[in-house]
Amino acid sequence: MAPESKTLFEQFLVPILSHLVDRDALLRLRDSIDWEVGVTEFTNPQVVYPNYYKTSNFHGIKNGYLNVDAALTYDAITQYVLPPGENWVRESLVKAIGGQPRRILDLGCGTGTTTLMLKRHFPNAEVVGLDLSPQMLVMADYKAHAATVDVTFRHGNAMATGLPAASFDVVCAALLFHETPPAVAKTILSEAYRLLTPGGQMLVLDGNQRTLRASDWLSTIFEEPFIRDYGQGNVDAWLGYAGFEKVRTEDVFWLNQLSRGRKPLPVAERIGQPEGDRQSADLPLAQPA
Repeated sequence: MAPESKTLFEQFLVPILSHLVDRDALLRLRDSIDWEVGVTEFTNPQVVYPNYYKTSNFHGIKNGYLNVDAALTYDAITQYVLPPGENWVRESLVKAIGGQPRRILDLGCGTGTTTLMLKRHFPNAEVVGLDLSPQMLVMADYKAHAATVDVTFRHGNAMATGLPAASFDVVCAALLFHETPPAVAKTILSEAYRLLTPGGQMLVLDGNQRTLRASDWLSTIFEEPFIRDYGQGNVDAWLGYAGFEKVRTEDVFWLNQLSRGRKPLPVAERIGQPEGDRQSADLPLAQPA
């Protein structure tokens, strides 16, 4: 039997990243954390893992995010694949949030990089990060303690969080939707709509869908299991279908985009708004792509 050929990810990106990543530092980090205790503490036995999540090799790692290797290497890899800079890209979401929200939910928070940024930018807000991977949450919690940043991390499914309705002023999802089937992304947006207070803000930071459609080689190299389906979709349409208004998307450099929308206010509260604010609320909802 002929040996299985290497993928483009294995041929090109893995060798490059292996030279950039400090393996000794990662080993020291791995040994400084009690992973068994941490995973046990974060694991919610009521969480049911979707089949796509259990069987997909995100970031080219077998078993995806349900292992320690994924949690250890995520930050080391991601800093090199978000040009012109990871912090700059993530801050585009944080800086787009209006007002002074009291409660913020970061869905699919991973190792908590955006979650910590949110708390630093809004120190008076209660910030919660939710993720399906207890291993990623152990890493996120480690980073939060090391930085002395007070945030809460929860093990949960973004499609059905179990959190109270209308309990957050802002819900965001950073670099999540390209790692989910579009049907899952739409379900997550519906759940986010339920969780938001009237007038609450929804923000989605992810790959630039126009760029992905125009440059298929990007999907080929990165080989994320759902990235092509994501690229063929339309986050604006998904937001509109979930019920959000004032929806818009803007480019974040060439590779990423930031999409946002608001949960409508009750009709009685709209009466006092300026005409321009009311007008966008009357637009027909976009259909899902």
